Amino acid sequence: MEAQVDRRVLRRQMLADDVYEAIKTMLMDHVIRPGARISIDGLAREFQVSSTPVREALARLESEGLAVKEPLKGYRATPLLTLDEFDDLYRFRLLLEPWAARRAAELISPSGIERLRSELANAVEPTSIDYAGYKSLTAHDNRFHTLITSLSGSEQVRLAFERTHCHLHIFRLHYNRDIGPEVLTEHRMLVEAITSGDPAGAEAAMTQHIENSMTLRLRRIYE
Repeated sequence: MEAQVDRRVLRRQMLADDVYEAIKTMLMDHVIRPGARISIDGLAREFQVSSTPVREALARLESEGLAVKEPLKGYRATPLLTLDEFDDLYRFRLLLEPWAARRAAELISPSGIERLRSELANAVEPTSIDYAGYKSLTAHDNRFHTLITSLSGSEQVRLAFERTHCHLHIFRLHYNRDIGPEVLTEHRMLVEAITSGDPAGAEAAMTQHIENSMTLRLRRIYE
């Protein structure tokens, strides 16, 4: 009986996860347009599920900043970052992440080296110019930068970075398949500096990585 209950719980969780990923893909690919109303009943009909997993998915997406719940109106897709919001996000990252990379290099341990190298080894270049093709790189980018903030030894810094959900908002702005190799090359440079215990090199590599993302890869979207 217990095993049967466990299987039901597992199936329910798998269903909720599938609905979450489907709606997230629609938001990332702008199938649900930024700022548009999200119909719970409409999505439930489209996915042939009850409204419960749709509501659960939207609650998760709200926590990630991809959906917003309006009193008495339901959910909407969050708008894309404005130029001011984009600049603020990158100013924040430039304050936080170069310091985290420096500290990670100062504190690096054999375990930390293994975790960084393992994450880099599992990174996959984009396969197409939609979210499905970029999903793996988006997840790697988030794990990689979160790992570095974790290796800085500061839980507050890690939490502050995680709360930005910057990887989702950045990739939601624009997909460019050509940036995959650039991003991974810069990640390799970061890993080399941190694992070799080079604080100044790690700080400089992270600063350059964030500035490249801001000025060379994304800010021109607003021009």
